Amino acid sequence: MASAPSTDDMFDEFLTDRGHDVEEAGWEENYNKKQCPDCGGLHDSTATDCSVCGWSPA
Repeated sequence: MASAPSTDDMFDEFLTDRGHDVEEAGWEENYNKKQCPDCGGLHDSTATDCSVCGWSPA
């Protein structure tokens, strides 16, 4: 007998399906810019890693 997914998993899946990022360690947002959670550096929305300290959400 399979167990049902937890409520948290279902909520995360719901948000992910609608384009939301549910990663715990991810970019913060500051107005229309991405903000590095490590050093606070601001980047365009297309950034994949921090050009100030090298942090990456992967």
